[in-house]
Amino acid sequence: MSVVASRNGTPTQAPIAPPKVVRQRRVRPGLLGLAILLIALGGLGAAFAVTSVRSTGTYLAVARPVEVGRQLTADDLVPVRVSGGRELRPVAADRISDVLGLRAAVRLTPGTLLTEAQLTEAPMLGPGQQQIALGLKPDQVPARKLHPGDKVLLVSTPDSSAGGGEARGGGTRFDGTVIDTATPENDDTVVYLALSVRDVPAVVALAADDRIALVLIGSA
Repeated sequence: MSVVASRNGTPTQAPIAPPKVVRQRRVRPGLLGLAILLIALGGLGAAFAVTSVRSTGTYLAVARPVEVGRQLTADDLVPVRVSGGRELRPVAADRISDVLGLRAAVRLTPGTLLTEAQLTEAPMLGPGQQQIALGLKPDQVPARKLHPGDKVLLVSTPDSSAGGGEARGGGTRFDGTVIDTATPENDDTVVYLALSVRDVPAVVALAADDRIALVLIGSA
């Protein structure tokens, strides 16, 4: 209570107004967590953008088809600017002089980045060897994908038209090394092989009669 003066000068008591209570707004934990998450995502986005810009570089790409074993020339390559390409470990464009003259260890496809794993200094054919291409059905090759350098054994299969033909398990055998492979649209497999010069005529004749099977004996 407080004392105030009335009109006739007699003091009277007046009620005291209660103090105002300011209610504090409660922050919901869910909203607080969402705000923290948005801030964190914003920071990650900025970091990703900076990293992408920093990882942009100029690398070598394949300009035209290059067959296995062929030496690279300047016309086979083109510089391209790529963002985030370092994870693929492509060859930088300023190193073109280092790769010219090297041989393609695998078939090079236009529009793909060039990597050192696709190149080799060694010739694909050794002394006394020739390259042949065999078109084989799926049941004539191993289930796994063949890679350049794999060691294979070519085995002749019995001649069904010879009335008995070769004894089972007694086929002629030829050693070979995989240079490259290709899969046409008909699901057959074309295997490029390095064979001894003396074995090439026999293998070609057997392949023409569809009497050859391929066995993987050593992985590269």
